[in-house]
Amino acid sequence: MKILQIAPLWETVPPPAYGGTEAVVSVLTEELVRRGHEVTLCASGDSHTQAELLSVYPHSLRTARDLQDPWPYVWLHSVLALKEASEFDIIHNHAGELTMAMAHLVPDVPMLTTMHCLITPDTKFIWDRYPGYYNTISMSQRRNMPPLASGHFVGVVYNAIDVASFPYDEGKEDYLLFLSRISVDKMPHLAVQVAHRTGRRLIIAGKVDRVDEHYFHSVLAPLIDGKQVQFLGEADARLKRELYAKAYCLVLPLRWEEPFGLVMIEAMACGTPVIAFEHGSVPEVMVDGETGYIVHDVDEMIDAVHKVDHIHPRRCRQHVEDNFDAPLMADRYIQAYQRIIVRERAYPELLPVVSDSAGVA
Repeated sequence: MKILQIAPLWETVPPPAYGGTEAVVSVLTEELVRRGHEVTLCASGDSHTQAELLSVYPHSLRTARDLQDPWPYVWLHSVLALKEASEFDIIHNHAGELTMAMAHLVPDVPMLTTMHCLITPDTKFIWDRYPGYYNTISMSQRRNMPPLASGHFVGVVYNAIDVASFPYDEGKEDYLLFLSRISVDKMPHLAVQVAHRTGRRLIIAGKVDRVDEHYFHSVLAPLIDGKQVQFLGEADARLKRELYAKAYCLVLPLRWEEPFGLVMIEAMACGTPVIAFEHGSVPEVMVDGETGYIVHDVDEMIDAVHKVDHIHPRRCRQHVEDNFDAPLMADRYIQAYQRIIVRERAYPELLPVVSDSAGVA
C-alpha cells in the first residue's frame, strides 16, 4: 500500500520533547514502513524517519524563531503534499483543517483525517464541508463532537507508543510527577496542593506556551520553591523516561475533555501508576484500581496517593502492552485504510460504516 502521512509542521517528527501528535505520527509511520508499506511522510526537514521525507521547510516552525508569519509555510506544506497525492492509495492527514479544506482538490484519492484535537466553532465550518473520512482517538472525543453535515466516520483508533522504548522499573522513589504542558486546563497548581498535603516532593516538567505564560508566572511559579516543588522545564525524550521510571505516581488534575493523554500510557509503560481527574479519555485509558485511580477532586487525589502501593507496576506495563503498543495502532489504521480503499474503488455506492466502539468500524 502507498500511504501519504501528513504531519503538522509545528514540531519535528518525532518531537525532541513535547509534541503528542508528532509522536503518534512517528510511531505509526515507522511501523508501517517496517511492515513493507511505501510511506511518504510530509513533515519538517529536521524530521527523522525510515519513510521518504517530503518537506517544504528545513526546521519545525516552533524552532524557527526568525519567522514573522509562519502561516504561508503551513499553507505550502499542505499544498505540496497534496500535489503528489495521485501517486498514493490513501492520504492520512494529521495536520488538521487546512489540509481537510484542500481535500476538495484531490477527489480521486481518499483522505483519512485523524482528529487529534476538539472541533471548535471556527473549524466546524470546514468539518461540515469535508468530503473525506475521519476517525477519533477516543470514544470521549467522539461523544464531544457536534453534529456534522459531512464526512464519514470510520471508528475510534487509540493512540499508541513504542512500549519497548520506555524502561520498566519497580524501584520507585518518593516523588509525585506532573509531566505535561503547563496550562490552566491541566491545573498543575492542584498537583502542588496534593504534594503539600501528602508531604511528598513534586517534580513538574513541561513546556510553557506563550498563551500560558500569564498562568505560569502568576499562579504556578510562586508555588515552586526548588525543594518540595521543583520545576524542570520541558523534558526531552531521555529525561521524561527517567522521570516516569522512578516516580511514585503521575498526577493529572485535568479540567478539560482531553481527547487522549499520551503521558498516561507513557507513565504506565514504565510501571508508574496514574492518578487523574475523570475527564476526557481518562476512563478509557486507565483501569481504576488496577493501573492507578480515577478521582474527582483534590481530596480524592490525596486519598489515592496513599493507596498507590496497592497498584503493581507490572499490571501498569501489561495494560499498555495489551492496548496501546504501536503494532496495535498500526493494525487498526491499516484496517481503516483497507476499508476506505475498498469502498472508494470497488463499492462506491456503499454507505459509510459507522461505529462508536474502540477500534475500527
